[in-house]
Amino acid sequence: MTDLADGERLTGPTRILLAEDQGMMRGALALLLGLEADMEVVAQVGDGDAIVPTARRLCPDVALLDIELPGRNGLDAAAELREAVPGCRVLILTTFGRPGYLRRAMEAGAAGFMVKDGPVEELAAAVRRVLAGERVVDPTLAAAALSAGPNPLTGRERDVLAAAADGATVADVSARLGLSQSTVRNYLSAAIGKTGTRNRMEAVRAARANGWL
Repeated sequence: MTDLADGERLTGPTRILLAEDQGMMRGALALLLGLEADMEVVAQVGDGDAIVPTARRLCPDVALLDIELPGRNGLDAAAELREAVPGCRVLILTTFGRPGYLRRAMEAGAAGFMVKDGPVEELAAAVRRVLAGERVVDPTLAAAALSAGPNPLTGRERDVLAAAADGATVADVSARLGLSQSTVRNYLSAAIGKTGTRNRMEAVRAARANGWL
């Protein structure tokens, strides 16, 4: 595999970067996409922090990203790719067809959003369509995202809620994020109120169910 300078492209098959943390799923997707005559999986990564450096080095045409990855999640990586490798089109492929995830993916600059339960032929067609400049989103999910409205949580409220998701105490979250304990309590209280829940763990579950976290 030959490294490419930023912005350089090879003619020939569509070059795909695949980011998926489950090794068996990643290998299966790479194998199936590799059977398409006009596609080549040039990189496979299992960690979100590897997405942008790998894309900078190899300049893929399309990045196929899962959302829930170790390190940086796929949505944050999509936003960074838009700046770092603007010629790379991003297609989100996830288990979770949540309206909030779709909205965040579009805000991050993704060209498409698909769930993993579809046939590989649909995925291959979606890769071709986003490469051609189209936006690929399931119509039902798009309608649900519009009806659900925007994410009510601020970025900092999401950070604090995510840090508390594993049962961390206020003191733990304070130390992790470099915030005072009173500030952490205020953010948690705001998140609980906005999600209409009774405590932080219910707020975490509600935020995840809606794709806000």
